[in-house]
Amino acid sequence: MTDRPDIGDMMPDVAMETPAGGSVKPSDFKGKPLVMFFYPKDDTPGCTTENKDFTALKGEFDAAGVALLGISKDPPKKHEKFIAKHDLAAPLASDKAADSGEDGIAEALGIWVEKNMYGKKYMGMERSTFLVAADGTIAQVWRKVKVKGHAEEVLAAAKAL
Repeated sequence: MTDRPDIGDMMPDVAMETPAGGSVKPSDFKGKPLVMFFYPKDDTPGCTTENKDFTALKGEFDAAGVALLGISKDPPKKHEKFIAKHDLAAPLASDKAADSGEDGIAEALGIWVEKNMYGKKYMGMERSTFLVAADGTIAQVWRKVKVKGHAEEVLAAAKAL
């Protein structure tokens, strides 16, 4: 595992795919705070709840001048279906490099980790959130996130920036 960037470090500027077919990277948001929330998989119970929670608060993030970006390794087409099915408002991006063996943003942040479920080991996304300041530095980090109340906690931290 690579060193894990932390508060005060620059957010790695790695491109991710968008459902619309383009790409997005953290530097695209320079000059404005950014919340990057990483989740394991579209359309699973915890990930759906987390995305719905951020969607419910998107207006408040917008009013505070804070951009949102949800990221998983799911392909852009799967993100499109997930967004449509749950009427999600927070933009999503795909860190497909995480699943391809290339170094994507998840590897750069040290959140592409070995997991263990029912005795089976596999690589997966650690549910994590990064609050990036307007200058591109990491202002706050939440690792191994518990979904309940998380979006509200992130909003409070973003408003305090």
